[in-house]
Amino acid sequence: MTMTDPIADFLTRIRNAARARQKRVDIPASKMKREITRILKRNRLIEDYALIDDGKNGIIRIILKYTPQGQSVIEGLERVSRPGLRHYVGKEEIPRVQNNIGLAILSTSHGVMTGARARRLGVGGEVLCYIW
Repeated sequence: MTMTDPIADFLTRIRNAARARQKRVDIPASKMKREITRILKRNRLIEDYALIDDGKNGIIRIILKYTPQGQSVIEGLERVSRPGLRHYVGKEEIPRVQNNIGLAILSTSHGVMTGARARRLGVGGEVLCYIW
């Protein structure tokens, strides 16, 4: 089976694991997924992650984060740009998610970063997803 949108699969696995109150989720690794995971960790949306070598591309093991009441810290994940319809923005058009409570993750010429960082650097790019 070929996967046409690995980023959408990544987001769906995290969404499903959080809804099922799973402690961790394993996702096939790629450079883009590693960068998105690093951003999630830096913004304290996940507890931690580990890169596991399986002899191929590897696996990203994400430890999900929950509030003391048992609610997932990640309330929503939305894929914006997809293989059939790419969504590019200039530096002035970078979206703000949930009145700056959430994150817009962009792929720019300077690498994968949050919308806030792209605004500071003055670069636009492809809007990969929104996370809040």
